[in-house]
Amino acid sequence: MLALALFMIVPTVYAVYDSLHRTRLIGGTTYSGLANYRTVLSSSQFWDGVQRVLLFGVIQVPVTIAIAFFFAAIFDAGVVKFDRFFRTVFFMPFAVPGVVAAMMWSFLLLPHFGPYPQLLKAVGLGDVDFFSSGLITPTIILIVIWEWTGYNMTILYTSLKAIPREVTEAAITDGARLSTIILRLKLPMVRPAIIMLLFLNTVGALQLFTEPSILAAFQPQAVSFGFTPTLFVYNTAVGSGDYNLGAAAAVILALLIGVLSLAAFAVRRRNGEFR
Repeated sequence: MLALALFMIVPTVYAVYDSLHRTRLIGGTTYSGLANYRTVLSSSQFWDGVQRVLLFGVIQVPVTIAIAFFFAAIFDAGVVKFDRFFRTVFFMPFAVPGVVAAMMWSFLLLPHFGPYPQLLKAVGLGDVDFFSSGLITPTIILIVIWEWTGYNMTILYTSLKAIPREVTEAAITDGARLSTIILRLKLPMVRPAIIMLLFLNTVGALQLFTEPSILAAFQPQAVSFGFTPTLFVYNTAVGSGDYNLGAAAAVILALLIGVLSLAAFAVRRRNGEFR
C-alpha cells in the first residue's frame, strides 16, 4: 500500500493539481481552473495523435493476436518439432527493451543502407524510405508486432494447454479435422484470454511512445510534436517546459484509458469472468 501511494496515488494527485494551475515567470503559480483542459481539448495536435494511435491499434492489435493465436495453436497441436525451442525464440523479442528494439529496426530499415531497403531495391521496388511520413506508421506497426507477438502467443498457448485433453480427444474420435478443432472448438474456449489481450494491447497502443520517439531521430519531420498522445504530453511538459499543460493532457489520456478499462471490465463481467 505504501508503494502504491508513493508511486501511483501521489503522482496522480499531483498531476491533477498541476493541471489546474499555471506557472509564469512573472506572477508565479496561479489557479487557472479548467483552462489547461480546454487548451488540450481544442488542440488539433492532441486529437491527431489520438486518431493516429486508434488507427494504429485497429491494425496492430488484431494482427498481433491473430499471428500469436496461429503459432500458439500449432505449438499446442504438437505438429512442430522442437516447439519448446521455437516458443523461446518467438518470446525473445518481448524480452528486448523497446529502445533497443526500435534502434535495431532503425538500422535494419535505414534508407539506402539498411538490408531491407537494399533488398527491395534489388527486386526492382526502388528506394523505399520506411521513415517517410507515409510509411512511418506502418513501420512502427511492424516493430510493435515483432515485439509483442511472442508475449501474446505465450498467454494464448497457456490458455490452450488448460483445455482438458478429453475435449480434444472426443473431437478427434468424432473425426474432426485439425482446423475444425482449432477454430470451432478451442478458439471459443480461449475467448476470455483473447478479450484480455485485446484490452491490454489496446491500452498499450494508446501509450505508444518509445518507438516513435526513437525513430524521430532518423526522420524528425515524419514524427510530429503530437504524433501520439504520450509524445504530446512529453513534448509539451519536457520539450516546451509547460508542465501544467502537459499534466492536463496526461490526465485526459488517463481518463480515456480509464474509460476503456471500465468498458473492458464490463464486457468480461458480462461474459461471466467476474461476479
